[in-house]
Amino acid sequence: MIPREARNFGLGESTYYVVLVVNALMWQAFFLGAIGVIFCASSLLSGILIAVLLPLTEVLAVVFYKEKFQAEKGVSLVLSLWGFVSYFYGEIKHAKAEKKKSGLEIEMGQTVEGLPAP
Repeated sequence: MIPREARNFGLGESTYYVVLVVNALMWQAFFLGAIGVIFCASSLLSGILIAVLLPLTEVLAVVFYKEKFQAEKGVSLVLSLWGFVSYFYGEIKHAKAEKKKSGLEIEMGQTVEGLPAP
């Protein structure tokens, strides 16, 4: 199957094999990076990065490979970006609540410590 595709490849047989090898190496690097993010940070962050790269891949395919941007790609792109933005909105909201809570705890601690001893 691969030799037949290589013979029919528009840019030549040797270019086909170079593209095939480079593609395999890039996928290996991608997954090694994803595992590195899991090891150094968290699997959640790795999932977020992969979710961000999915719509980016779709857009780059349309730009560089001149693929048609059909309704399915549009829906997929919108849903991926919606999920990504929703996650970060929730994180920002959670961080603000934590900051406000820790500020209140510090303020309460200073008030209690500032009272004269009986």
